[in-house]
Amino acid sequence: MLRKTAIKGISHITFICRDLSKTTKMLKEIFSAEEVYSSGDKKFSISKEKFFKVANLWIAIMEGEPIEKSYNHIAFQVSEDDLPWLEEKIKSLGLTILPGRKREKSEGNSLYFYDYDNHLFELHTGNLHTRLEFYNQGSNY
Repeated sequence: MLRKTAIKGISHITFICRDLSKTTKMLKEIFSAEEVYSSGDKKFSISKEKFFKVANLWIAIMEGEPIEKSYNHIAFQVSEDDLPWLEEKIKSLGLTILPGRKREKSEGNSLYFYDYDNHLFELHTGNLHTRLEFYNQGSNY
């Protein structure tokens, strides 16, 4: 008999970053993050850290060295109407915006950007349902 998974959802996402203050500003400006904890100069875990809430998701940042750029990313769902002002926020923070990939309109639009420590974020207007619907049609770009 197969046992069902005990996974209930995502507990938290942690990003390692060189400058906690700079990343704090980015999280607040782009994601409307609410800071709920700061370790200050204390190290309860492996380094100084801060916790945030973004749409009821726990985001942790910890002090450390940046990673190499890759396509590993986290995507946040946003409305189509919010993309233009979010793009302006990203640009105002001096972050690197990537050209979007070719996609079918029914999949939604995306805005990809790297933070100061090479974490890739996507702001996406689509959802799993629309993506699967497009893929099930067997269409190619």
